[in-house]
Amino acid sequence: MLPSVALVNWVTAGVVVSVNVGGRRVVAWHGREVETGIWKTPVSGRVAVRGLNLDGDEQVDLRVHGGPDKAVYAYAVEDYEWWSPELGQEIESGTFGENLTVRGIDLGAAVIGTQWRVGTTVLQVAQPRLPCFKLGMRMGDAAFVEEFELAGRFGAYLRIVEEGEIGAGDDVQVGDAPHGGITVRELGRAEHRAFPELVARVLADPHVPESWKYWAERPQRHSWKGSTQ
Repeated sequence: MLPSVALVNWVTAGVVVSVNVGGRRVVAWHGREVETGIWKTPVSGRVAVRGLNLDGDEQVDLRVHGGPDKAVYAYAVEDYEWWSPELGQEIESGTFGENLTVRGIDLGAAVIGTQWRVGTTVLQVAQPRLPCFKLGMRMGDAAFVEEFELAGRFGAYLRIVEEGEIGAGDDVQVGDAPHGGITVRELGRAEHRAFPELVARVLADPHVPESWKYWAERPQRHSWKGSTQ
């Protein structure tokens, strides 16, 4: 059960650098045409956050993208700054398909279940992003998907707890982290190597999505992918 928003202790931890949305497009990739919504660009003004998405944004393959546990995707400027020398280029906001580019928050250290107050919305950290081939397509390099995972800079998917509006320049106020909770980085790295103690924590944590609990319950936890668009 979520704590009452009125009872949460909020601390300003970061700021929204840009709000990014994008429509669907068809891209030629390795001899076939792929429909995707991963191309996102910053928009001006206030953007409504409601239902399972942001106004003006599209999530194409709803079998694996979107839904309440992947409603909003956030990525940090600090992580882009880490990537820039690795890739030999500056990376613009929205390149990895995120809806919110933020500054000042270590998303890897964010604890699953922690609430954010941004603009007039309340969001909740839900899980890391495990990319599919479309991130490689966006970067023009199929091998980038594995590189992204190995870097452990997953970004964070967020649930929508309270609908509202968000805009560039809004503070990101972070609430109390659930005691003993699992971080985004821990959960993302567990896909490749999960110790029994972490598997038990995943199964016991009420804030971890059901898809991850299903993964934890399987006798052989083979790799599986999710994505943002």
